[in-house]
Amino acid sequence: MANSNVQIFDTTLRDGEQVPGCKLNTEQKLIIAKQLDNLGVDIIEAGFPVSSPGDFKSVQEISKIVKNATVCGLSRSVKNDIKIAAEALQYAKRPRIHTGIGTSDSHIKFKFKTTQEDVLERAFAAVKYAKSFVEDVEFYAEDAGRTDNEYLARVCEAAIKAGATVLNIPDTTGYCLPSEYGAKMKYLKEHVKGIENVILSCHCHNDLGLATANSIEGVINGARQIECTINGIGERAGNTALEEVVMILKQHPYLNLDTNIETSMLYGISQLVSDHMGIYTQPNKAIVGANAFAHSSGIHQDGVIKHRETYEIIDPKDVGVTESAIVLTARSGRAALAYRAKNVGYELTKLQLDEVYINFLNFADKKKEINDTDIHQIIETSKVYRQIASA
Repeated sequence: MANSNVQIFDTTLRDGEQVPGCKLNTEQKLIIAKQLDNLGVDIIEAGFPVSSPGDFKSVQEISKIVKNATVCGLSRSVKNDIKIAAEALQYAKRPRIHTGIGTSDSHIKFKFKTTQEDVLERAFAAVKYAKSFVEDVEFYAEDAGRTDNEYLARVCEAAIKAGATVLNIPDTTGYCLPSEYGAKMKYLKEHVKGIENVILSCHCHNDLGLATANSIEGVINGARQIECTINGIGERAGNTALEEVVMILKQHPYLNLDTNIETSMLYGISQLVSDHMGIYTQPNKAIVGANAFAHSSGIHQDGVIKHRETYEIIDPKDVGVTESAIVLTARSGRAALAYRAKNVGYELTKLQLDEVYINFLNFADKKKEINDTDIHQIIETSKVYRQIASA
């Protein structure tokens, strides 16, 4: 793997599915998994096999149909979890077991009611046992974002000694600032023996709206895997949004970081996941929201009509959107009205446009948005319609 390549670890079917009310059946998971494989994700976290018979079956069936991506199953640092994950992954061309344990003082004292040394031993044993089933073992240090860096480095070193190939450094509660998260990655790169032989991974949550920023800061500071979900779905406020980190890396080539994602599929897979999970994607969602390439302000519309890049840093086609949308509202100007009128068959002179625009504003003040049918009505009820119709 080239050092500039950032692997995309998609956990839509595991962490993403943990959203209340968004349970997917095996058939739905298979449909999404096929598209994730086509999208070019490097790893698909297919589920948590020990959690239920249904999840076990889903991971098993996904393992059979995925052609290119690594298929990953989650487990706790519990022998039975790891054994069941290995069984579920037996048909995968590229299986990975993802195992780990909480490492923050909060998890050690209150969740496990134990000591740092005990957690260190459990981490080593879990990776060692997982390694007896598969070559590719990812270790997660849950709540790494709130874990003391020196202790986290010790845990990571133990996981490497046990055979881990990937170290997942989750900001489980979404607490870190980007500078803190980036510094944590940098510290591990500089202080963990054997770190050059493994991949550091970002797994960030969005509780403070910083998941994407933290993941980008993580890869700038040496991580080479981002764990994310389509549309940023996931526990509580969600996970890092796949479409956001992928397009950030693509739009900032000076970072010298890139992914294997076929970006023209992003909008389509966003819609697919939204439909199957029954989760409404907010209109102002970056990259894939309904308004991501929509313009309603007259100043913006005029700029985009003259030169798209004036107000758009991404070509809509790059993410699978046909074109920018010029949305007519009471804030729209003459340029936008002329543009939309032309699209439905009316070539307006400047004088005709001035007259029609007065009629348009009266309509727009009564409606939130003017559609193509309204445009016909606006023009046909204007004083200059006969002149327009005979042109």
